Amino acid sequence: MKNTRRNFLKSAAAGITGVFTIPAIVPSYLIGNKAPGNRINVAVIGIGRQTVNPNIPQFLKSDHSQVVAVCDADSWRLGNGQKQVNDYYSQQKGFSYKGCDAYSDFREIMVRKDIDAVMIATPDHWHVPMAIEAARAGKHISLEKPISTCIEHGRQLVKAIKKYGVVTRNDSEFRPLPKFARAVELIRNGRIGKIERIYVAVPAELSGSALTAHPTMPVPEELNYDMWLGPAWEAPYTEKRVHALKAYGRPGWMRVDSYCNGMISNWGAHLMGIVQWGNNTEYTGPVTIEGTGEFDKGLWNTLNRFDVKYTYASGVEVFFKIERPYVRFEGTGGWIEVEYSDKISASSQSILDSPIGPGEISFMNLLSDKEDFLQAIKNSRQTFEPLETAHRTISMCQLGLIAIKTGSRLTWDPEKEEIIGDNAASTLLNIPIRERYFKF
Repeated sequence: MKNTRRNFLKSAAAGITGVFTIPAIVPSYLIGNKAPGNRINVAVIGIGRQTVNPNIPQFLKSDHSQVVAVCDADSWRLGNGQKQVNDYYSQQKGFSYKGCDAYSDFREIMVRKDIDAVMIATPDHWHVPMAIEAARAGKHISLEKPISTCIEHGRQLVKAIKKYGVVTRNDSEFRPLPKFARAVELIRNGRIGKIERIYVAVPAELSGSALTAHPTMPVPEELNYDMWLGPAWEAPYTEKRVHALKAYGRPGWMRVDSYCNGMISNWGAHLMGIVQWGNNTEYTGPVTIEGTGEFDKGLWNTLNRFDVKYTYASGVEVFFKIERPYVRFEGTGGWIEVEYSDKISASSQSILDSPIGPGEISFMNLLSDKEDFLQAIKNSRQTFEPLETAHRTISMCQLGLIAIKTGSRLTWDPEKEEIIGDNAASTLLNIPIRERYFKF
């Protein structure tokens, strides 16, 4: 980075009064904090339920990483994350370990030259701004799904990744799951003939029970609410907008469209990724999209029902809805269906029993998402699910959302990433942000 750390912190503090904080103790990176055994120094940003388990434990147990810092706008969660890391290493080393630093502002992590990679697991509206800052700082990025809240933000992130040349990984565990990998290798090797239709669905766990009203509350002492909002527009604090206090569980922000697209993207990021992978369209997308749906009304206002149809230039049709978590591929020679997490079936047992021969595509024994990320960094290679593919996956979900909101049949140019002939729909490709915290 061209700026010195002092100038960076000085300018940041001047621009955001009352948000940026300097640690009261000397952080370990000022006295040297090299990961032992050539491990990759990792900082974890966002210490919610997904981070406490499984994200942090997977990095702690890996022989390739050392967690050296954690960050969160909620001081209770931040303290828990720091303790989780220090306690684990203390047990492993046999002495009291205090090497994990804690930050309330992610920019402190970005200026640490000893940090090699970041795991970003914040609310969705923060994903792109933090990931772009990480790319600018030369840090490799493991990013929770869904990677963005709109298509234009995702494209800006992909541009930054290409510009700065960092390794990236979509933090989805679905591809390495044996049944999904087995289904896709059979499909990609032609065991069901030419794909004609794909059916995909997500569970209804975020649907119903909408909050039509919820009282404004005092901001709790442990939460830096202005930092939590970040690039989102100012809104009165209420617990159901953010997350439960001093607890872990499915947070309210996942059902507020200012911070998340809802289940169409939340689980869609997993299962639509399998659609794209099996259909061998990871770097492109459909050409038409149409759909219907219903939105909850009130504070929680994401989709509670949807039916979306996509058509690719090849003629393959995809049907997407809320039901149960599965993907079903139908081709000219049969069908294969996989239901999360380990149920697979087919039109004939012979398809499932078919061996993979020499020279055919094999997806067996894939590394977990975290190990794939870490080993890609060590070996200077691309991960098995880089953020370009994640962007294309989540674009499918967001195009479905736009089609439902406008009631239009969209014509999509996947190369230019443009909606053709519909100005109203095109405006929804980009969500304005509060530039107080970040500017593309």
